[in-house]
Amino acid sequence: MDVIRGIENIPIGLRGAFVTIGNFDGVHLGHRHIFRRLVEEAGAKGRPPVVISFDPHPKQVLHPERRPFYLITSLEEKIRLIGETGIGTLILIPFTLEYARTTAEAFIRTVLWEKLRIGKILIGHDYTFGRGKEGNATFLAEFGRQLGFTVEVMDAFQMDGQTVSSTRVREAILEGGVSIAANLLGRPYNLRGKVVPGRHRGVGLGFPTANIHPEKELLPPRGVYAARAMLKEKRLEGVVNIGFNPTFADKTLSIEVHLFDFKEDIYGETLDVLFIERLRDEIRFASPEALIAQIDRDIARAREILQRAL
Repeated sequence: MDVIRGIENIPIGLRGAFVTIGNFDGVHLGHRHIFRRLVEEAGAKGRPPVVISFDPHPKQVLHPERRPFYLITSLEEKIRLIGETGIGTLILIPFTLEYARTTAEAFIRTVLWEKLRIGKILIGHDYTFGRGKEGNATFLAEFGRQLGFTVEVMDAFQMDGQTVSSTRVREAILEGGVSIAANLLGRPYNLRGKVVPGRHRGVGLGFPTANIHPEKELLPPRGVYAARAMLKEKRLEGVVNIGFNPTFADKTLSIEVHLFDFKEDIYGETLDVLFIERLRDEIRFASPEALIAQIDRDIARAREILQRAL
């Protein structure tokens, strides 16, 4: 997939494209439904399928006071996941406070028409754009009639009678429902980060852990999870503890990954942790021995879960 950064870099070869536009945080099943339709429609007409998105996420610019900011996917992840759907080109528009003042009409005329001469645009049922969110399906259809492109509004993609949305994915993750989030995403939610030195307490307990500094702020709640992990091209399995280690009265939140049957030194390496299922809440134990016994039980249960999740 070609990634074009900035409107000024859009090549003339994309004229006549079939496009969709959105933030697409998470690249969940609802987004993939739109991309699949776009690729099919564009392919049938011999047109390039193009996704238009923004970097950074507009809400990060418009509402910088909202911290932490819960992105489901980093930009790198979003690019990779969109590319896996068969989309040929991703146009990333830098989003600034100045750009936020762009009217819906100006966006249609300058980007969709002057730069791309689009043949068709597909949008989600509730998508709005432009200053004051004045652009919507009706607005697009009117300009389509004037300029000569068609508009298709996609119905909400549903699972079990409920709309799949980025908001639902975030809520599931924040509530610990990582298996629910995986169903909505079509893949496990992941946290990617560098392995950093910890307190080395796990080694003393007999369960060495890799402590990661995550790239994203969206963390499942404190507790223990069955997980998989990717270390370069190697797939590993283990358990993850997110919390303050109350048995030892720690004051700093940590993300510790115990990898099964793994003893390599991986400090400084990047580990991608995939959350499969929540096992339990964080617990304060009366003694290290009680903690060790519980970890043994956690590992046995996680192995069973991961075996079923193959």
